[in-house]
Amino acid sequence: MNLRPTIAISVLLGCAALAMPRAEPQDPHSASRVKAFTGARVIDGTDRPPIDNATIVVSDGKIVSVAPAARAQAPANAERISLAGKTVIPGIVNAHGHVGNTVGMEQGHYSAENVQRDLKTYAAYGVTTVFSLGDDQAAGFAARDSQRTPTLARARLFAAGPVLAPKTVDEATKQVDENVAMNVDIIKIRVDDNLGTTPKMPPEIYKAVISEAHKKGKRVAVHLFYLDDAKAVLDAGADFIAHSVRDKDVDEPFIAMLKRRDVCYCPTLMREVSTFTYASTPPWFSDPLFLKHADLQAVEALKQPARQEQMKNSKSAQRYQAALEVANRNLKKLSDAGVKIAMGTDTGPPARFQGYFELMELEMMAKAGLTPAKVLASATRDAARCMQLDGEVGTLEANKWADFVALDADPLADISNVRKISAVYVAGNPVAR
Repeated sequence: MNLRPTIAISVLLGCAALAMPRAEPQDPHSASRVKAFTGARVIDGTDRPPIDNATIVVSDGKIVSVAPAARAQAPANAERISLAGKTVIPGIVNAHGHVGNTVGMEQGHYSAENVQRDLKTYAAYGVTTVFSLGDDQAAGFAARDSQRTPTLARARLFAAGPVLAPKTVDEATKQVDENVAMNVDIIKIRVDDNLGTTPKMPPEIYKAVISEAHKKGKRVAVHLFYLDDAKAVLDAGADFIAHSVRDKDVDEPFIAMLKRRDVCYCPTLMREVSTFTYASTPPWFSDPLFLKHADLQAVEALKQPARQEQMKNSKSAQRYQAALEVANRNLKKLSDAGVKIAMGTDTGPPARFQGYFELMELEMMAKAGLTPAKVLASATRDAARCMQLDGEVGTLEANKWADFVALDADPLADISNVRKISAVYVAGNPVAR
C-alpha cells in the first residue's frame, strides 16, 4: 500500500495549520463586547441628580458604570457611540400590558410571530419591558425565557399566563396549580362586574386563589373597578392593584391598607380613554409617530362612521368617560399620600395601541397632577420595583441591563418630551425604529 500521498497531504495540512493565526481567547473587554455611550445628559432613574456629559459603559449587554466623562473608565478599545446633545432615561417599564393575541380589531390570534411583533413595537416607542397581565401562552413564556442575552433588541416580557376564573374553591386551587406549573411571574384574577353586566368573582373564590397562590410563592394581581372590592381583595392579601378605583374617591382606610403592605397601584388611564375616544377620529390618528407602528387595519376600522356612532351612543362609554375623572383624582391623591404608582396601560387588546399609548399615559398622569419626575419614576424605577424586576431593569446602574432611551429633549422639563425619541437601546443594542 502506497502511503506517500497520504503522508504528503498530512504534511501540507500541518504546515497550513501552523501558518494560520491562532484564535485568541475572547477578551471580556474587547471592542466587540464593550460599548461606551458618550456625551449625553443621563437621568439614571434613581434619586440622584442628572449627570451631564456622561459616559455609559456597557459590557455583554449590562451596565458597567454611568459616570461623568472625566471619571469614566471605558476601555480604550471599546466601541464608542456618541449621544451628544441627548437626554438618556431608563427604558420604560409597562406594568400592565398584553402581547401576541390581537390582529386588527380581533383577538384570538396568539402566536410566536405576534408576540415578537408586539415586543418590537413596544420597544420602538421606548417601552423596553412589558409585564403581560393575562392571555399568555407558550410562545410568550418562550420569549421570556430566551431574553437574558446580550444580543436582545426587543422589549423584555414577563407574563401572568391565563387569567383565572374559577367557579369553585377546588377549581381555584387547580387553576393556581396549573399556572404555577407554567412558571408564571404573577397570578391574575378579575373582581369586576363590567358595569353590572357580568357576575363578579365572589369573595370565597378570590380568597382561595390568593391563599393558594401565596402557598406556592406567587403574588396575585387583581383587575377591579370598585373601591369596596379593592379594600376587600387587599384584606384578602392581594399584591397588586391592576387598574384605577373608578367608582368613588379613595379614602384614608384604603390608602392605609396600600401603604401598610406596600402594595402598588396601576392607574391604566389610557384603558379608560380607549372606551370612549373613538366616538370621533382622535387627532393623534394623524401623528406620524403613531402611524409609523400602528396597525393600520385597526385604524381604518376605528374611523368608520357606523362604529363611531355606536360608541357615541354607548352608555358604557359614557360611564367609563366619567370614571376617568374619578381615576384622575384618585391617582393624584394616592401619589400625594406616598402610595407607590406603577405605570401601566392595559395595551394589547383591540384599539389599545402598544407603545404609543404608554407615551400618552405619561402625559395623562401629568395632567392628573403628578410632576414629570414622579411620572418618570412611575414608568421606570417604581414600575420595576412593583413587578419585582428592579434587580434587572428600571434604573441605569451597574449590573443591570443596558435598556435606555435617548431623547432629543428633557422629560423633566415637560413629560411630553418622551415622544421625542432619538434612539432606543436594549442590552446596549439599537432597536429598529
